Amino acid sequence: MRNIFLGIVIAFVIVFGLRYCEDRKDTREQLEANTALIQKELKNVGKLIVTEGSYAQVFSYNDSKDLMYGLFDARKKALIVVNAKASIAYDLSQVTTNIDEVTKTVTITNIPEPELSINPNIEYYDVTQDYLNQFTASDYNKIKQRVEKSLRKKIEASQLRTNAQNRLISELQKIFILTNSMGWTLKYNGNPIEEEKDFKKLKL
Repeated sequence: MRNIFLGIVIAFVIVFGLRYCEDRKDTREQLEANTALIQKELKNVGKLIVTEGSYAQVFSYNDSKDLMYGLFDARKKALIVVNAKASIAYDLSQVTTNIDEVTKTVTITNIPEPELSINPNIEYYDVTQDYLNQFTASDYNKIKQRVEKSLRKKIEASQLRTNAQNRLISELQKIFILTNSMGWTLKYNGNPIEEEKDFKKLKL
């Protein structure tokens, strides 16, 4: 009788142990599957977000060169019409994250700076130049630098950068939706993201 009871206890322990191991294995496999899914989705989100804008501006260029000790001067001038396309992009493939399986936490550790690209189309009108003061390659380079500097200042004061940041937030919200649906926590700069609108409170 004692041996039968002992056998039942041993059998119970073995069955319980097997089920415990199977449950732990299933839990671990589920955790690994979730982690793999999160890593895959983070990789898929890693694309360029581009906001584009078109700008038009008119410049006038004048240059005068004194000759013969100021007895007369040689002049050149031009009317410059610029049509430019500007874009702001975030390369989300450079976003770095840290995944903690123990605490089920995804931490965004770095978001790249926005990249501003300006592509101006410069056309010259009403070009006049004296024989002793003609347009050179240096003049055209100077004009292009002046144009780009003016456009950059104009773009910085526009809504283009704000629109690009809104697009960035929209992409980051996809990460939040994924992690939240799987019971994980998303953090950025040590701050937990509990709602989608929390992204707008962060300094990105």
